Amino acid sequence: MPDLPAAHGHPVVDIHAHYFPSALRPPTRVADDPRWPFLAIDEGGGAGRIMRGTEVFRRVKPALWDMQARLAELDAAGVGMQVISPVPVTLSMWAEGKDAAEFLRRQNDLFAEAVSASGGRLRGLGAVPLQDVDAAITEMLRVKQELRLDGVEIGTRIGDLELDAPVLRPFFAAAQEAGVPLFVHPTDVAHAVRRAEPMYSFGVGMLTDTALAATALVFGGVLEEFPELRVALAHGCGAFPWTYPRTAYGDALLRGGPDPERTAQLNRLVGSLWADALVFDPEHLRLVAERVGAGHLMLGTDHPFLTAPLETALTTVTGAAEQNVLSESETARVLGRNALEFLGL
Repeated sequence: MPDLPAAHGHPVVDIHAHYFPSALRPPTRVADDPRWPFLAIDEGGGAGRIMRGTEVFRRVKPALWDMQARLAELDAAGVGMQVISPVPVTLSMWAEGKDAAEFLRRQNDLFAEAVSASGGRLRGLGAVPLQDVDAAITEMLRVKQELRLDGVEIGTRIGDLELDAPVLRPFFAAAQEAGVPLFVHPTDVAHAVRRAEPMYSFGVGMLTDTALAATALVFGGVLEEFPELRVALAHGCGAFPWTYPRTAYGDALLRGGPDPERTAQLNRLVGSLWADALVFDPEHLRLVAERVGAGHLMLGTDHPFLTAPLETALTTVTGAAEQNVLSESETARVLGRNALEFLGL
């Protein structure tokens, strides 16, 4: 296990943070397609924009691309190690497989460079073109074995496919065999909520989208078929900790009535999931811990997107200890050790 600087009395590891390499550009063959994201940095470097064609997708701050700015913010918050993952818009599930493969391969290379230049402060998750499962498996193995990144971020939905789609099973089989952890991040919010305003997409859509993915993994047979697969879901598994009992009840009805063995099996499958603790409320965190177990909870911040994300996320976890939601030993694990175990470090 790495020797990490301690803060808040414990080594602190952030499992959920994003990075956008400033050198990442659309594939040459399709560079004119306005759907490809790229980073435009304002003169002076004090701010930037994620662009899609001529449209501003999101305004961003330097920590998204600038190593020194990022490390300064980690130092100020007392975060010893951060796991960077792709900005979800770069996953490019809409693109042709060969173009997505080229784009994501370049992004993965740039992630590996950033991790290497971080002095041990950053670890990384890559991305793969899951619209072409064979290509995704090839890139996943390169990410792990050649680039030495620690895992792969995937979306909650792959085009029109949910995560329990049979065509995706070879990818999950390969991830299990190679010991590659998967981090599931919401990507299809528009299909998860009927209102597009930010309050609804951010406050409800992300949680619903993530819950649908968790439901597919648990009830769709993925975790049953691949019991050694390590899968974490962002944002505290979304709404899934709340929807699980009702979904399990519906499952029992469809199967002809309650079955204690099936109930125990489902509880085991849910308990095999991992989740970040980015839920903004200690009582919410209590339920997530009840579902997946405190040993599978990890600090996640969504840095550098949210306002004061590092401090807010840390306060949620430390506040949970103060309110007896987590014990002191559980808090220490959530702040650092659990993430290292999830990554296999």
